[in-house]
Amino acid sequence: MNFDKELDARGLNCPLPILRCKKSLAELTSGQVLKIVATDPGSVKDFQAFAKQTGNELLSSAEGSGEYTFFMKKK
Repeated sequence: MNFDKELDARGLNCPLPILRCKKSLAELTSGQVLKIVATDPGSVKDFQAFAKQTGNELLSSAEGSGEYTFFMKKK
């Protein structure tokens, strides 16, 4: 999937991945895509809730080798 910016949130625990995501999204324009890589298992539910609350679109989430990859589109 194409993305405009990548955020490495590996090793960070809740709520840091969400806070960094929020900051990174603020630097993007509407419609751009942010790729987030995290290692916190709780981040799966966190990013789903974050997308619902903010109106940004969670395009996909995947897990592999203990890492979680998310693609979020700015509203």
